[in-house]
Amino acid sequence: MVKQEHVLIQHLDELHTTPAGAMRIQRNLNLPDHDVIAWCKEQIMAKEAIIAKNGKNWYVSGNDCILTIHAGSYTIITAHKQVE
Repeated sequence: MVKQEHVLIQHLDELHTTPAGAMRIQRNLNLPDHDVIAWCKEQIMAKEAIIAKNGKNWYVSGNDCILTIHAGSYTIITAHKQVE
C-alpha cells in the first residue's frame, strides 16, 4: 500500500489527544513545549515510519519512538521511546 493511501494518513486531520495525553507524550519523549499533534503528524508522515494495527489501536514506530493511536477515534493515547 502506498503510504498516502494508508487509512491513518487519510484521517490525519482527525488526529487529536487529551490535555493529559499531550503531557504524557511530552514527558515520555522529553519533548520541550512542542505542538504534540503537529509533532506526531510529522512522525506518522516520516519516510521511515512503520504503521501497524493491532486490535483497536494503530502503532506508529520510527525515529526511536512508538505512538499509540486509537483506531476508531484517532486519539493519540500515548508515545514512548522504542526499546530495542
